[in-house]
Amino acid sequence: MVLPELGRKEGREHSGDGAGGDVTFAIDERAEARMEQYLAEHAPDVAFYSEDRGMVNPGGEPRWVLVVDPIDGTRPALAGLESACVSVAAAPFGEAPTMADVEIGCVVEIKSGERFLAVRGGGVEPEPQLSAEASTERMLWTYGFRGRPVVATTIVLEELLDGSSVAGGTFDLGSATYDMTRLVTGQMDAYVEPGPRMIEEIGWMREEFERVGRGAVLNNSPYDLAAAALILGEAGAIVTDARGERLDDRPLLGSGHEFQMSCVCAANAELHEAIIAALDAGIERLRDRGPR
Repeated sequence: MVLPELGRKEGREHSGDGAGGDVTFAIDERAEARMEQYLAEHAPDVAFYSEDRGMVNPGGEPRWVLVVDPIDGTRPALAGLESACVSVAAAPFGEAPTMADVEIGCVVEIKSGERFLAVRGGGVEPEPQLSAEASTERMLWTYGFRGRPVVATTIVLEELLDGSSVAGGTFDLGSATYDMTRLVTGQMDAYVEPGPRMIEEIGWMREEFERVGRGAVLNNSPYDLAAAALILGEAGAIVTDARGERLDDRPLLGSGHEFQMSCVCAANAELHEAIIAALDAGIERLRDRGPR
């Protein structure tokens, strides 16, 4: 449904705000409506949580809940770029499922049709091509500035940005799932997103995020990470928050600030450790500089 709409200016119309506070574009609304219609027709006993609909329970006790982002990378989709994906994670339906309860994760690139599929304990398709790069100066890595205060975020990432700007490379590709699955293909070595840690550890940062987010805090929610985190875990990559702690215990269903997660994904443990150390230093650097 989305593929013919890639790059069309009609998709840029705004249709309100989603459950997570981000703008819902017309192309998002059409994708969400199609997903809801399809599930009602083919899986009426399956609940789902999506970026713009929030929690939708058909009633009773569904066996499964799907955590869905019909277009992760809406802005790349509006521009007709490759970095727009469909992300679906499946977990047994329960009162308070966590990221560790995700049993199946699937990410599909909308433009190319390339698919990444993981079953917990069963591996991942396609065969992972994880990088062995362990130097932050030589790494190719991704991050995102959408909804994040650029000056503060750059201060935290300064060591990584400056260090890799010549011998390595940095990219803002506009989609967390696309960024993360690039580790599986071997195109990238790491994905770094420190936003929630910045808010949790530096009191005045929340106001800055709300300023940029037009009153909302816009960081990665479970629907952004659930499928890709399982895919990377099954591929053998390292996936944690920006402190280096695992995401397993984090709630799976929700989209407000309290559900959002920082994220550091690295192709190997040595690179991951170096990135976390650089973020620790970056957080202290931001704290020392204080509000602008």
